Amino acid sequence: MNDKKQALIYALTDYVVAALSWGGFFYYRKTTIESVDFVADKNLFIGLAIVPVFWVVLFYISGNYSNVFKRHRLRDFGETFMLSLLGSVVLFFSLLINDEYASYQGYYLAFFSLFGFHFLLTLIPRLIITSRIVKKIHNGIIGFPTLIIGGDENALSIYTEITNLKNSPGYDFKGFVSTNGVDRSLLEAPIEYYGKYDEVRSIIEKEHITEVIIAVESSEHQNLKQIVDDLSDLNIAIKLIPDMYDIMSGSVKMTSIFGALLIEVNRDRMPVWQQSIKRIFDVVSSLVALIILMPVFIVLSIIIKATSKGPIFYKQERIGIFGKPFMIFKFRSMVVDAEQGKPKLSSTNDARITGVGKFIRKTRLDEIPQFYNVIKGDMSLVGPRPERQYFIDKIMEVAPHYKHLQKVKPGITSWGQVKYGYAENVDEMVARLKYDLLYVENRSLGLDVKILIYTVLIVLKGAGK
Repeated sequence: MNDKKQALIYALTDYVVAALSWGGFFYYRKTTIESVDFVADKNLFIGLAIVPVFWVVLFYISGNYSNVFKRHRLRDFGETFMLSLLGSVVLFFSLLINDEYASYQGYYLAFFSLFGFHFLLTLIPRLIITSRIVKKIHNGIIGFPTLIIGGDENALSIYTEITNLKNSPGYDFKGFVSTNGVDRSLLEAPIEYYGKYDEVRSIIEKEHITEVIIAVESSEHQNLKQIVDDLSDLNIAIKLIPDMYDIMSGSVKMTSIFGALLIEVNRDRMPVWQQSIKRIFDVVSSLVALIILMPVFIVLSIIIKATSKGPIFYKQERIGIFGKPFMIFKFRSMVVDAEQGKPKLSSTNDARITGVGKFIRKTRLDEIPQFYNVIKGDMSLVGPRPERQYFIDKIMEVAPHYKHLQKVKPGITSWGQVKYGYAENVDEMVARLKYDLLYVENRSLGLDVKILIYTVLIVLKGAGK
């Protein structure tokens, strides 16, 4: 599988279709809405140069070109509809709102024809491309490297069920690991035995595993939570065999009528279309914030430089989504070399904090440079606050479920940050953890908006900790 090549096919198709839809809309607008002769004037050519680029950028920043082999036709329909509607609104108010029509009906016709041309012409080739990918998956041509955890009767049963399906769900079984040291039933199948569970993370990395199926025996169910906690920070799909209680409680969400009965335990709760809008909102809001706050940015830079020795900005390595490290940027609020080589959290009356630093920390103005991290894609506006590996290790000693936070991008603000502010010790980090876990398991655009509103109120009141 070549993700980049397939993503490029989607992007090039979107570009060509966007040009065709703009040309079709332009012709329809002139001949039908305005009732004039069609002339290929400069406005048409300017639109053909700008509009297709706009659409490709919109699809890109919404994450539409990532994970392309996991697309399906219903997702294509939903995402194309929502993004076509959003993009049409932007184009209409940017390029068409000042056009003159005989009546207001002309404006409605212009908008809905712009949306209709782009939605339909984009959806059809996308469905064709996705259908071909789905067909290749069903025929076993495309598969996702899969590891089974457990090797006894349950593992053999799910392996046999999946491999005997008429339409392959895409599992390319590479092998299995033993959880109790005696799992051996899967040795009957043509699948590699990698050894004991202790080496599972290195096996996943070495074999480029993207899917894990937990198929332990009933007597080992007490190990399920530990296995899920161990793997939750990896960029893989974790699935397990449900029991009747899971089915009756509604935990089993089927995505394929003919697929095997499995629960995806680390499935993102936020719908894909909301994830797309969230990313677009993150980028646009961050760009706007940096522009609007530029005077504040300049003034703070001058004051920080004038009142204390050292650089204006402070950068530090933090751990992001799926355990990936990145450099976070802040306005410097402490004296230079405040930690003296050893990681140390700040406190309420910390002598290391400068006079200006106290103000910018209370108003959260020290976080302004992190809008750059959001634009880069390291962070989101809302998400669990990123920590350093040193403190993650400390938290993990008492709360191993911290890894679940790394399923999403860290944020400039979070539910835990709103409740607790800056944590002064590991105990406060753990106390804040439950709110961030609740956010991860219940995240939605509505919840993001609430957290942003509370954050703005904290900034305006200067009530930050």
